[in-house]
Amino acid sequence: MKTLTDLMSLAGRVSIVTGATGHLGRVITATLAELGSSIAILDKPQTPVFEFATFINSKYGVQAKGYEIDLSDECSVTNAPNLINHSLGCPDILVNNAAFVGTNNLDGWSVPFEKQSLETWKEALDVNLTAVFNLCQASVPFLAQGSHGSIINISSIYGSLGPDWSLYRDTALANPAAYSVSKGGIIQLSRWLATTVAPLVRVNTVSPGGIERAQSEVFQARYVERTPLGRMATEEDFRGVIAFLSSDASSYITGQNIMVDGGWSVW
Repeated sequence: MKTLTDLMSLAGRVSIVTGATGHLGRVITATLAELGSSIAILDKPQTPVFEFATFINSKYGVQAKGYEIDLSDECSVTNAPNLINHSLGCPDILVNNAAFVGTNNLDGWSVPFEKQSLETWKEALDVNLTAVFNLCQASVPFLAQGSHGSIINISSIYGSLGPDWSLYRDTALANPAAYSVSKGGIIQLSRWLATTVAPLVRVNTVSPGGIERAQSEVFQARYVERTPLGRMATEEDFRGVIAFLSSDASSYITGQNIMVDGGWSVW
């Protein structure tokens, strides 16, 4: 019988993380590196992918390389796994974390429904959903080569639930339609993939609840009042689920959507 330490170890494996320099991406990357995985740090141009790779290498002693990848560029996404395979090693783990979120400063995004633009809708679905499909499709041949292939797609509680608009009243925060729709698509794509790429690759979804990031006090108060655990999430709350789903500790789990939301979705 393997020990829990052995089950959780990612030594000798290679992980890909998209949106790796963002708030949640940094914690996901650090979690995988702490467990011993080499890391391909993917994010859009003009983000500190190379500096972050240097930091991960020096702190955790694992190989880490930065890759500037525009997720709206089909060719760049398609070529990324092969590039990583040649420069870092054959990928075992893929975490699709990058996304446009409700606070992104996009025209026709954080506005009332009647003003949400079709152009921004298409752009959001391209990055939040189409790029996930594209990268999964390009990565599966590599992930399937070993015996530890795992895809973790980051969705949201709003991929499963409708927004409670009373939370947003008299605040600058928003919940665009394209965000919820794209996150719902990720959950169903994960289910579809789980039956399609089995048994060589597992596919699961993590759906975060609201993460505290200096939102207005009134929004936070409303959110906390509705949450059974009595607080908003922090990025650190996702270390456990990422460690679990990426490792052999979850070797018999696929096709699942794990809500990490402090109980928000139980109501």
